[in-house]
Amino acid sequence: MPKSEDENQKIRNEQRTNILRAAMSVFAQKGSAATMAEIAAEAKISQGLSYRYFPSKEAMLATLVKEAAQSGGGPAARVKKIQGTPGERLALLVSYILNDRRERPQYYQFLYQVLADETIKSDLKQTVRENGRIIQDEIKQLIAQGQTSGEIAKDDPEQLFIALVACIDGLVKWASWEGLNDKDNFPDAKIVLRMLKPD
Repeated sequence: MPKSEDENQKIRNEQRTNILRAAMSVFAQKGSAATMAEIAAEAKISQGLSYRYFPSKEAMLATLVKEAAQSGGGPAARVKKIQGTPGERLALLVSYILNDRRERPQYYQFLYQVLADETIKSDLKQTVRENGRIIQDEIKQLIAQGQTSGEIAKDDPEQLFIALVACIDGLVKWASWEGLNDKDNFPDAKIVLRMLKPD
């Protein structure tokens, strides 16, 4: 019995998701040097089938960046809705960020590749940067509010922000290089947040 249009659409959607998941994995490792053949092999499909869904690897890359931008800022939006002091909300946001980066290391490695790869279009890089600014702006605001409430050190707020973000990014890169993305090898948010505590 032939499949219904709904069943066929479900199959197409699942295959598209499979191809994008494979593309993210390959782009995370190789950046724009990735090939359609490598992506198809990772997806366990023929290269011809991958072209039925995406005309080029550039189209896949653009789709991945667009989807990342649409999902971005989630932790910041959740924290805005939560009651608590600025310090408590900052701790929660950093916890969200660290947990997300521990659970989805390839996603963040992909974003790092987009920003670092000289051959990737500047508009895609700009989309990734703008997406990151949503969370960065919330962190900056919580640091300033935490300084007012006495929960955060009175040091230069911009330097505190840079130190915090550099620490988080450094942890993610170190963990991905060492293959240590499990909970036991990834510091808790409270350890990272100690650098912000007042004397």
